[in-house]
Amino acid sequence: MGHSALEVADIFRTHGPAWREAQAGHLSLSQLKVMSAIEQCRSAALGGHVLRCDACGHLEISYNSCRNRHCPKCQAKAAQRWLKARQADLLPVEYYHVVFTLPAPISAIAHANKAVIYRLLFEVAAETLTTIAADPKHLGAEIGVTLVLHTWGSAMTHHPHVHGIIPGGGLSPDGQRWIACRRGFFLPVRVLSRLFRRRFLEEVAKVHHSGQLKFFGEFAGLGDPKAFARWLAPLRASEWVVYAKRPFAGPEAVLAYLSRYTHRVAISNRRLVAVDERGVSFRWKDYRAKKRTRHKTMTLSPAEFMRRFLLHVLPSGFHRIRHYGLLANAGRREKLARVRKLLTTNATGDPTQPDGEAAAIGLVLPNFVCRCCGMPMIVVETLVRGASIRAPPGRQGVQ
Repeated sequence: MGHSALEVADIFRTHGPAWREAQAGHLSLSQLKVMSAIEQCRSAALGGHVLRCDACGHLEISYNSCRNRHCPKCQAKAAQRWLKARQADLLPVEYYHVVFTLPAPISAIAHANKAVIYRLLFEVAAETLTTIAADPKHLGAEIGVTLVLHTWGSAMTHHPHVHGIIPGGGLSPDGQRWIACRRGFFLPVRVLSRLFRRRFLEEVAKVHHSGQLKFFGEFAGLGDPKAFARWLAPLRASEWVVYAKRPFAGPEAVLAYLSRYTHRVAISNRRLVAVDERGVSFRWKDYRAKKRTRHKTMTLSPAEFMRRFLLHVLPSGFHRIRHYGLLANAGRREKLARVRKLLTTNATGDPTQPDGEAAAIGLVLPNFVCRCCGMPMIVVETLVRGASIRAPPGRQGVQ
């Protein structure tokens, strides 16, 4: 397979059927649905359209996408739609980026308890941020938070963490003032880490007590409350990773970042290098190595590649992007309108408006563009699902 054309779908189509048979009874319905969707994406199995460019006469077939949120090919347009909706929520202030990561032992039991552990990760991270920000010793304000769940590391191993994107300030308790962060500094990371650790361990103990956690294999013994308490004890003394990245360079940089992160999947097609007799080779970044040697190539067997990819299939209906505080769906428009009014009143000039890439997101672009001349293409024929057409029809066949 040529490097430029290599896709995750190619691996699933070639090796998926035999692996599914070998793993019968060990794959969830959600994982099977993801495999099927990726294998059929942009193929005749899903139907499509015959397109014609009136400018140059070029004809081509565009097969339908599967629109599965785990499919590497279907996320670009989904991200554009989401970003267009979020553009109205941006504020003309500095934005910050905070990451909350679960320690390895918690990540290990999350395999069989995704819905519960991922929900706690969202809720406790949001509570930690809003609690510390509301403390007068730190900011003393109600902040807005967008959290995005990622469950993978660069090598597709299980590594659950949430990225928080946060405006640099918040509303005063009486709602009459905008309280800005100290420039270049949001909240103390050490304080965030300690509260996050304490509250997460409290909440995971509660869900264990209520019987919401399931344990298998080497963790089967953790169903016993005393054994679980002993297992949690070392985590109370270890350091939990919460870190803050450099603030974004304006609202347009926030949009650019979100366009890369909100709809990302475990691995993108562009990271694939080769599929051959040795296995599946892909690029990855080893963060434990020195910067100049971080970029490496890993080769896995097709079975192991598919296993790692499917580790990151989310429970049905689970939302991986959530908003809290000022950005929570309830009352978001009213609160953001108040914030903008306060910022405009206090500003010496007009608030900075997103431009550049942010403005480009708002442009209305044609659904299909001719690859020959760049002009819009029109649909001249619809192909039903399961059609076996593999090449554009002759001109005489198009009405």
